[in-house]
Amino acid sequence: MTPSPITFHSEGCKLVGDLYAPGDLRSGERRAGIVLCHGYTGVKDLYLPDNARVLVDAGYVVLAFDYKGWGASEGPRTRLAPYSRVADVQAALTFLGAQEAVDENRLGIYGTSYGGATVVWVGAVDQRVQCIVSVVGIGHGERWMRSVRRPDEWFDLLERSAADRIRRTTEGESELVDRDEILLPDRQSAELAAAARRNVPSALNTLPLEYVDETLGFHPEWVVDKIAPRPVLFITTDDDRLVPPEESQALYDKAGEPKKLVVLKDYGHYEIYAEPAFSEVMRETVAWFREHLPPASANRNDGDA
Repeated sequence: MTPSPITFHSEGCKLVGDLYAPGDLRSGERRAGIVLCHGYTGVKDLYLPDNARVLVDAGYVVLAFDYKGWGASEGPRTRLAPYSRVADVQAALTFLGAQEAVDENRLGIYGTSYGGATVVWVGAVDQRVQCIVSVVGIGHGERWMRSVRRPDEWFDLLERSAADRIRRTTEGESELVDRDEILLPDRQSAELAAAARRNVPSALNTLPLEYVDETLGFHPEWVVDKIAPRPVLFITTDDDRLVPPEESQALYDKAGEPKKLVVLKDYGHYEIYAEPAFSEVMRETVAWFREHLPPASANRNDGDA
């Protein structure tokens, strides 16, 4: 399955992406489309091609892309910029819906980790989104950041962030630090993440301290109730020590119907990207999309077929 490279624009920046289409598309036919959203420091070439393959096999047209400042996309480098990411996803939805093979009235979004937070916000504010899947997502940035740190680590981080806030204002730039100082991994996550990123040149390992402030101010659970009556699926794991399952639980508790929470057993955060957990995630994902966003419309036009 070879994707087509594409570009589109968001807030004046050119973003790069890959468009995946089923091989059995008929002339004049329009399918449902799904935008894939990667996580905290992810890029489109890391993990997302596997998600795209499964969803394309299920009959969907799929778009993966890099946010501003990531991969080959334009924009300030390696920023988190959570609300700007929301704008990027909305631009991706516009681009996907404009494709000849896509029904603009049947669009879905899928996100993992911090992408699981991003898709909740997008789904809440953009009525074009008809179905959402959030995997090991974050519901409340401050609660999450504090939950994975000891008290002294937490207060040290806040002090560094406050000093960096002044630096950004007076000097115009944020201090770059090792990725693990912000995204504090457990032992399992550190090993698996490093292995996955090793062969992806665009997966960077330093981040601006600005990430701290931006994470502390982004709480998708504040808006998750605005998704209803459109369907939202939350998938988490009971042994996720990087983004505890309580984050997905909190999002689920505040969401309206229709909704579903799936808790996979005995997997850590990065294990969801590998077998056997990956197949379990995608089995639930495909079933949810097929139920609430079928790939082909009931009155599909097969054109010349």
